[in-house]
Amino acid sequence: MTDDDLAELRAQAGQGSQDALDQLVELAAERRDLEELRRFAAQGSTDAVDLLIELASERGDVEELRRLADGGSRTAAEVLAELEEEYGPE
Repeated sequence: MTDDDLAELRAQAGQGSQDALDQLVELAAERRDLEELRRFAAQGSTDAVDLLIELASERGDVEELRRLADGGSRTAAEVLAELEEEYGPE
């Protein structure tokens, strides 16, 4: 994807295109761009939250899971509890 393509997707997402937003979220996850995923999550993207949880779980990133759980993500809280049960609290 070129920079122009990315800029066009961002413009479309800014105008309310859910399809463009979904593509941006997927691209951010593929790049493992946590900052961009966090921005999308803060804007209300549940897909971005789910992908952040998935990436954090893969890395064993308890702090990211805790941040998401503290932000109201039940799934993050469940994953965090599972990790703590398996490995003990940090």
